[in-house]
Amino acid sequence: MTTRVRRLAAIAALPAAAMIALAGCSQEISGTATTPGSSGNVDTDKYDRLLLECQVVPAQQIATIVGGVTAQTTFNGAICRWLVSGDVTADVTLTWFEWGTMEVEKRTSQRLGYTTDNVTIAGAAAFTQRDPKRPGVCGVTANSPSRGIISWWVEPRGAAPADPCQAPTKLMELMLRGGQ
Repeated sequence: MTTRVRRLAAIAALPAAAMIALAGCSQEISGTATTPGSSGNVDTDKYDRLLLECQVVPAQQIATIVGGVTAQTTFNGAICRWLVSGDVTADVTLTWFEWGTMEVEKRTSQRLGYTTDNVTIAGAAAFTQRDPKRPGVCGVTANSPSRGIISWWVEPRGAAPADPCQAPTKLMELMLRGGQ
């Protein structure tokens, strides 16, 4: 038998060997399945505000602030994202790190080579983040009114605005004031 034939035979035997191994590792599981209302269910009422941060500033208001006509939600989850279209096309991102701190976020931005500037927004300490390699992009970070930190990022898909930090600053102001 040639080396090639032995390899092919070994490969062909893998599925059978895997089935034998799996059969030898089986075990019986006993117990009863839970049904709604029984113990073991997650009380979703505890999470009634889950993802509400993505709705604090309405999509139409995001579009207007960024200079576009519409803002389509592209992702809601660990972060919130919108694509603004119209006169201006831009990606807008909102992040909320429940256990984050301004100091850690600022140090991380600086390690990434971003420039940071301290600012005050709606009476709260904040800072801007700018990537010198992408002059049209700006992020603004502040302490969340509840806990952690929040950041707004605006990244135009065309020409850079005269003041790239104007839109994320305005979005942060609305966020800190509860969308008003």
